[in-house]
Amino acid sequence: MSQDRVALYLQDAHDLREGMKLARYAEEKGFEAVWQAESRLVRDAIVPMSAFAAVTDRIKVGSGVINNWTRNIGLLAATFLTLDDLAPNRIICGIGAWWDPLAANVGIQRRQPLVAMRETIEVMRRLLNMENVTFQGEFHRVKGIELDVVHGRREPRRVPIMIGATGMKMMELAGEIGDGVVLNYCVPPEYNNQALASLKIGAERAGRSLKDIDRPQLVVCSVHTNKAKALDGARALLTQYLAQQPHIAKASEVSPEIVKKIQSILGWPATKAQIEEAMPLVPDELVQRITASGTPEEVKAKVREYATHGCTCPILYPLGDPYLMIDVFSDGYRE
Repeated sequence: MSQDRVALYLQDAHDLREGMKLARYAEEKGFEAVWQAESRLVRDAIVPMSAFAAVTDRIKVGSGVINNWTRNIGLLAATFLTLDDLAPNRIICGIGAWWDPLAANVGIQRRQPLVAMRETIEVMRRLLNMENVTFQGEFHRVKGIELDVVHGRREPRRVPIMIGATGMKMMELAGEIGDGVVLNYCVPPEYNNQALASLKIGAERAGRSLKDIDRPQLVVCSVHTNKAKALDGARALLTQYLAQQPHIAKASEVSPEIVKKIQSILGWPATKAQIEEAMPLVPDELVQRITASGTPEEVKAKVREYATHGCTCPILYPLGDPYLMIDVFSDGYRE
């Protein structure tokens, strides 16, 4: 079995029961974790995480990522306590600051995101430590609350809290207070250089070093024996994300002109026809620069680039045949 750390990322491309099969298959093939996205208004992360945890025995199960705006802090902590009851010491909380325009479109005003994230993590950690918590902050105000365990363990729960960060100020915060960071996808490997520098600043602020910060990274992975088919598999996803997630478009260094052209074609939610119309605006060079797409050898080489630039565990988002991708990476990716 490979000693390379590798994880599976599931979003909305697969039927939920198929995702359960994939989680089991990834576990059989030695994958470290399965992470479930919570993106757009497609699929809640908690229900699939519960399903994956229920049908596996060893693989870790993470949220990749939920946001810190839409769940009351008491409910958020209780949710991860419950998940830990289902899969003790296998649950990871990946949490991010969300993004506009989606947040604004559902009535959330994302102000002071760094303060909000800091408060969320402090209160959640204390609750999962089974403390009685009183906290009066800008965003969280709780009085004498604690998690009430009726069935299960009353001891503190070991649920790592990983911040999903894209911007460098949030990256610093992750280095300071996170158990790790979930680095974003659709960025070139060189993006990680600046990210690691910011993580180091935050880590040193807390008396830690960069090696104390785990750095898993989402990586879009489209693998096929036919390179052209692999590239087209990733191109559809990029077309949608460059239009709908401006923070990713900025981090990926895509020209604003291309993004504006794609946005002029895509509606919300984007239709399949709109995505197909805009796909030619995303060139092969861009697909290969910000995803791991191509033949098995090419995708492994690209993932190695992310590892060389500081990723500690690639979290692979399979486009195309997910079983093929799992097989390709089951024997490692380093030379």
